[in-house]
Amino acid sequence: MIGTAVESGLDLPRPFDKAVLKMAAVANSIPGAAGITMLNSKVLVLNRSYLPVHITSVKRAFALLYQGVAHAVDEHYRTFDFDSWRDLAVELHHERLGIVGGFIRVPRVLLLLAYERVPKRHVRFSRFNIYARDGNTCQYCGHRFSRSELNLDHVIPRSRGGGSSWENVVCSCHVCNRKKGGRTPEEAGMRLVKKPRRPEWTAFNLENFSLRHHKEWMPFLTTLDSAYWNSELIQD
Repeated sequence: MIGTAVESGLDLPRPFDKAVLKMAAVANSIPGAAGITMLNSKVLVLNRSYLPVHITSVKRAFALLYQGVAHAVDEHYRTFDFDSWRDLAVELHHERLGIVGGFIRVPRVLLLLAYERVPKRHVRFSRFNIYARDGNTCQYCGHRFSRSELNLDHVIPRSRGGGSSWENVVCSCHVCNRKKGGRTPEEAGMRLVKKPRRPEWTAFNLENFSLRHHKEWMPFLTTLDSAYWNSELIQD
C-alpha cells in the first residue's frame, strides 16, 4: 500500500513526541468525543511534486509537521512549517484544536519535504475495479445493483474465443446474464450501455472512498477515482 511505503520509507519515529501529543491534545475548543473525532479525521498527504500519495490522521499530521518532515498547505497553496502554522491567525470558520494559550488550525493538506515517489499508473484487472469502472451498473439493462446482485460477463463468450480483459468483461445482473447465456450481445438482441475499456485511474488509494472529501483536497484529486485494489484477475 502506498501509504505504508511512505511512512516506512521515511523511517518516522513512533510513538509521537510528547510535545506533539501535548500540542495536539484538545484543551477547551472541542470537548470529549468530538475532539477525538477531530484528531482522527483525515489529512491528504502530497509528495514533493504535489501529487497525493497517502491519507493520514490529524494527529499524525501534527507529528509530521512538528518533526519537520512535512509542511502544512493552506487554501492559497502557501506552505508552513510547524512554528509558522502555529502562529497563523485562527478565524471562526477554521477547524481548530485547543492548545495551551489558544488554538491551532487543523491542516487538511500536508506536503512531504523529502518524498519524491510518484503514484503508479497500473490499474489492476480485478473484480472490484471492474465494478468500480461500471459503477455497479449492469451493462445490458442499465440498472444499478448491489455487488451481491452482479457478476462478471464476457461480452464475447470464452467458448467463442473471448478473452478475460478490460475490453471484454463487464458487470451484468443475474437476469441479463442468464438471458445472454453463451451468446454475443448481438445474437441475444442486447446492447451494451457503453463500450468497455481499460480505465485510467492512478493507483492512489483514498482508503475508503465513501469518505467525504475535504474541500481543501479537491485541487489535488482531479485525476483520481474510487478504485480500491484487491486481488488481480488473470487476463488472457
